[in-house]
Amino acid sequence: MEEIYISQDVAILVDGNNIERSIDNTFGIDGGMINFDTLIPRLLGDRSLNRLIYFREGKNISSKLADRLRQNYHGSTRPCHKSADIPLSIKATQLAQKVDCIIILSGDSDYVELVRHLVGEGVRVEICAVKENTAAILLEEAEFFHPITTEDVFTYNSPKKNVSKKKVSKKKNTSKK
Repeated sequence: MEEIYISQDVAILVDGNNIERSIDNTFGIDGGMINFDTLIPRLLGDRSLNRLIYFREGKNISSKLADRLRQNYHGSTRPCHKSADIPLSIKATQLAQKVDCIIILSGDSDYVELVRHLVGEGVRVEICAVKENTAAILLEEAEFFHPITTEDVFTYNSPKKNVSKKKVSKKKNTSKK
């Protein structure tokens, strides 16, 4: 008897603020960021990525991150007025009919009702987060959990502006009058 392989279309929705705070608080990595180049292949396995959206509060989303997500994963970034909870939830419900699985990168219990709704719609929901900062009720409602470990993180040091002060030398007027 042959094995049957089922292909799944997956959407990955990232609550950037939640994940960044979790990395900082749990691992003590200031400026720690997700290494998408190692995490995404691990999350997908043999499944196909339908879309990747990185939600983050505020307008200051790194253009390098946005470019990298676009180039490597056809992903996008979405700045949010306040927290990412509502925009991420709206996008997840919009995608429910277009994908087989939604992976939410957040451990926030605010997503419990969203997970329940999506599962009720027949969508597989997986959570990917730092386990120590993930709400127990969220783990109970999701169909699978992917822990984020220090191996999934790199430290981002923002380039410091090189402000070099030119030394202005004042020559003493040594000429005699």
